[in-house]
Amino acid sequence: MHILKATIVKDLKILRRDRVGLTMMFFMPILLVMVITSVQNSTFELVNNNKISLVISNRDRGPLGKTLTAGIGKIGMFNIQEADSIQTEDNISTEMHNRNALVVLLIPSGFSSYIQHKADDIATRALSDPDSIQPAQVTPAPLPDSLKMYYHPVMQPAFRQSIQGALESAVQVIQGETIVKKLYQTVNQREVPADLEKQILLSRQPISEIPVSRSGTRFVPNASQHNVPAWTIFAMFFIVTSLGGSIVREKNSGSFIRLKTLPASYLYALFSKQIVYLMVTMSQAIVIFAIGNKIFPFLGLPALNIPEEWIGLFCVTFACGYCAVSYAIAVGVFAKTGEQSNGFGVISILIMAALGGLLVPSFAMPAHLQNIIQISPLHWALEAYYSLFLEGGKLRDIWMNILSLVGIAVLFQLITLYQLKKKNLI
Repeated sequence: MHILKATIVKDLKILRRDRVGLTMMFFMPILLVMVITSVQNSTFELVNNNKISLVISNRDRGPLGKTLTAGIGKIGMFNIQEADSIQTEDNISTEMHNRNALVVLLIPSGFSSYIQHKADDIATRALSDPDSIQPAQVTPAPLPDSLKMYYHPVMQPAFRQSIQGALESAVQVIQGETIVKKLYQTVNQREVPADLEKQILLSRQPISEIPVSRSGTRFVPNASQHNVPAWTIFAMFFIVTSLGGSIVREKNSGSFIRLKTLPASYLYALFSKQIVYLMVTMSQAIVIFAIGNKIFPFLGLPALNIPEEWIGLFCVTFACGYCAVSYAIAVGVFAKTGEQSNGFGVISILIMAALGGLLVPSFAMPAHLQNIIQISPLHWALEAYYSLFLEGGKLRDIWMNILSLVGIAVLFQLITLYQLKKKNLI
């Protein structure tokens, strides 16, 4: 125990002198968490609270062009500006820039006549004997120019598709209402009464959004719940820049050879580094979680809600930290220079982060990557944290993730011992 205690004190002193490494392990992850959370929180607010600037140029002279504009306004996600000045597609870019708009919608001339003609056609088919209708008797609806949506190139495909879906739903509502009114007029030979028309227009089925969690709570996750745990994992594994580099320096400076002359195994030094840097990873998690819970509200960000399952949170953090330390030691043992250790370590962590779901959600990955992501320890850590922070899970819900992290860490340890044995260092 005395040898292990002495090596721990030695490693703590070395770590205290490594100011660049401490900065990389604490300050940079904290800054990264703040920036990423701020960016994603602003995106959430754009989608949920703010309205997208939409310019509508209505070239239709019928009633349904104005009805479509009103229907889009009722969706609630657009800040509508009408611009009759857009007569050609050449000045669309100028109008978007002048009005600071992300989307421009052109309603073509003949839009109302097309919808009404289509409603007449469907009503005729619905109220007639199907066997008596000949194809030549059905007059096809005149096709106007299609609705055109111009968008700013900065918009990502998923965001653009959600806007397009909202606009398409508004068009479909108008088509459905027009068809129902036409059927009523055909059957009853009179206009739709005002009260019935109002019921038709307001007969949309509302959809309630209810989050589901293992704990049974209806807590709605925020940007902090998504980002803080994810980038805490990234910070833990980023200790490879300090721990891996420390091992490489010891090898190149001849410390390994001098340690072999001592009446103690190098495993003591290895255990010492594991204990010291495991404390570092646990400290990283405590500091980042505390900042997310206490400091974020003062920065205008949603507070991080700490899970009630303290035992599960500790076990996941400990397993993730142990896996990160094991990986950093393995990289340091195999690397021959500090450049190799830092370069390979950082790039490999970025790859594991991408596979683990930190950069892109795992459910959005292609099918051929769904099985590969399981080799990334960051995937198991992230799934465990999400189960605790987002779903209110318990320790029994994440034990498989913890065992997977420990198993991967043991694999890294065995690889390290094999390399040390191969070099006659143990």
